[in-house]
Amino acid sequence: MEEDAEKMRIGWISHYYGKLGVAVLELEEELAVGDTISIEGPGTSVTQTVNSMEIEHKKVQVAKPGQSVGMKVNGAVREKDVVFKVIE
Repeated sequence: MEEDAEKMRIGWISHYYGKLGVAVLELEEELAVGDTISIEGPGTSVTQTVNSMEIEHKKVQVAKPGQSVGMKVNGAVREKDVVFKVIE
């Protein structure tokens, strides 16, 4: 991640399925496919582009505040880790 990139908190991790590599994000702000996110917490630092996400097993392009979305993550994350959107 670039040093001068800004970050905006957009939610947190409510569950992580380790065998599947899938996290459930509780959104406080909008998130769209193609956005870059950073998941941070004690011992967690994962930055990735959102390639796909699902709400109740249906693929969506955009998720709104208050929704829970499932998505593959590029590393182990933990419940209560904070999710940021990276703003270039």
